[in-house]
Order: sequence, then structure tokens, then C-alpha cells
Amino acid sequence: MKCSGRNAITGEQVVLEFDEVINHVDPLLNPEDAAAWLAPGFVDIQVNGFAGVDYNSPTASHEEIARSIRVLFSPGVTRFFPTVITGPPDGMLGALRNLAVARESLKDGAAMEAFHVEGPHISPEDGPRGAHPARWVRPPDLEEYRRWQEAAGGHVRLVTLSPEWPDATRYIEQLSREGVVTSIGHTRATSQQIRDAVSAGATLSTHLGNGAHSVLPRHPNYIWEQLAEDRLAASFIVDGIHLPDSFLRVALRAKGIERSVLITDAVMPAMCPPGPYTLGEVEVELKEDQRVVLRGGTRLAGSSLRMDRGVEQLMRLAGLSLPEAITMATTNPARVGRLPGRFRALRTGERADLVRFALDHGRIQVLETFLRGERVFKL
Repeated sequence: MKCSGRNAITGEQVVLEFDEVINHVDPLLNPEDAAAWLAPGFVDIQVNGFAGVDYNSPTASHEEIARSIRVLFSPGVTRFFPTVITGPPDGMLGALRNLAVARESLKDGAAMEAFHVEGPHISPEDGPRGAHPARWVRPPDLEEYRRWQEAAGGHVRLVTLSPEWPDATRYIEQLSREGVVTSIGHTRATSQQIRDAVSAGATLSTHLGNGAHSVLPRHPNYIWEQLAEDRLAASFIVDGIHLPDSFLRVALRAKGIERSVLITDAVMPAMCPPGPYTLGEVEVELKEDQRVVLRGGTRLAGSSLRMDRGVEQLMRLAGLSLPEAITMATTNPARVGRLPGRFRALRTGERADLVRFALDHGRIQVLETFLRGERVFKL
């Protein structure tokens, strides 16, 4: 296969030759379409559901999961982490087991790179707990983690927890030894607990600035502590709803683009009509303005963000350049999520996960998406 366009990271006109990996990257001397841009396919390490499919449901049909993956290709996503949140032990195991079978059996199952377990070892307090059901919050348990891995075929690669629990440090140390990324999130941890978690091996903050109390001490507090910790990367939901522009700009300056990751935290109503939906046992509503809230209230319960719109919002709200925004959607999550063959952008030998798009006045229109060298979406 071949495709051409402007490299979204370097600005150079290039032509790529590829099969499952990129075999050649050459200068394009006579550009055929100067309006088309090329980038590595987007990587989203936090997707709870999409296109009407809830990845937390143990009974989600593989046909529907396959359909949701095909929809995910249209905004340029090529790899993602289906995310299972706080729930009953059997329900979480059932969801992981169902996703693992789908990953192995579906034609496009490779797009489900690995799994993210967000909770249940999070803060039980209102505010930092977010929309996670309080009755299923529980302390870290290595035996439960091992049951997750067994159900998931060893594909749990990212776990979000709060280091406020007494055994959190030992838990983080063990997961880190096994190559699992541990992330701080939904927490009310003290500064010392956060420092201890990082020393134990935590490397990420999950959707920093969200999953927090509405009012915090001026200082110290757990948001400042994570912003100041250079050993932590941070993920951000950039939908114009979850974070005010001023916080986003300051947070990106604190972490640096190199330690910042774009996520959607999308839930099943993403790319669906407004209306009522159910996420596991949680009743939510997708509003006309694209907010996903607990039904009858205003508390956010995930997002309806798409990755292409997230890249746009990084440029519009945070003032980032296209290369910076693309980096936050591609090589940074690949590095943080430990995706082999995805660290070096459009380089020979990298996986041929690609997105080709047009950019008009800050608006992205995905033209083609390739997974392992195969075209999986064409406008």
C-alpha cells in the first residue's frame, strides 16, 4: 500500500509504503494533494464505550462491539483501551472476559490494544469518586487483580487507583513489576501518599483535574502535587466541558507536552443522539450540548468526545500547534500505554496504523484510517 500527504509532525510532504509496518518514508517531490495530512493513528487509552455499546457490560454482543470499533475508526482511532470501571467483582470479570474473547475473535479486534481497569480501588468519598457507584468501591487486592488478568487473557495493561488506601504502595509495586501501568485517579490522597505511589512505580495521572472535590485547600492539594511531579505523565479530557481553558493551559505548561496525553473518557452515548442511556447500573443522559450527566442531575459521567474533536480542542482551547496536538493523541499515549511499534511516529519499522485527514480552519475531517496497513475507514 501507498499513501501520501503532509507529515502532521514535521510538515514535510511524504509518501509512505507499507504493509503491516511502514517500509519506506520518502519525500514527495510532486504533491498530488497538498491539503491532505498524514499522522500515526490516534491512540485512546480510556474508552468506556462508544456508539451505543457499553464495554462494561458482560453481555455486550461481539457484533455490537465490532460495530463500535468500526465507528471508532471514523474519527481516526486505530488503537484503544476498552475501560472497565468500578462495579461488582463478577460483573467486572464478566466484562473483561467478554472483551478478551472479542479481541481475539473479531476481524478488527487488534484495535483493542489492551484493557484499562479504572477502579474499584478509588476514593469512596463523594467528589473524587465521580460517577463510580459507591457500594462497589473497595481497597486494592492483588488476588482480585490476578483474577482480572486471568479473565482478560493477560491484557490488563493500565489500572487507575487511589493511593490513599493503606496497601496501595505494595499493590503498585507488584503491578509495576508485572509491566502494568498504574495511574493515580479518583483520589483524595495526601501529598506523601502521592509521592509514595510514584516511588512505588505509578507513572500517570488519570484525567487530571476531574474526579476531584469541587472545593480544595489552596495548598497543599492532590492536583497541585500531581502537576508538580515530573515523574507523572497526565491524561486530559479536552472536550471544552470537563476542564476550563485556563486550567488546561496551566496544566499543559506544568506537565509539558511530552508528559501530556489526550483521552476521551468516552461512554456508550458517544456519537449517538441525545437522550437517556444506562452505563452498567448507572442511569445517564446525553444532553444536546454533548454533556453526559447522571440522569436528573448535573454531575458528569464520562464524555461523548471523539479523538478528532479532541485534537481540534487542543489547538483551539489550549493554543497548541498541530504537531503538539497530534503528539498528545498518538506517540504520547503509545509511550505511556506501552504500545510497541508506536513510539516513533511515521518512521520505518513502525506499525502501519495511520490516519489521513484534511484540516480546514482548525476543523479536522478524517479521510482514511489504516489499521496494520489495511484501510478500515474511507470517507
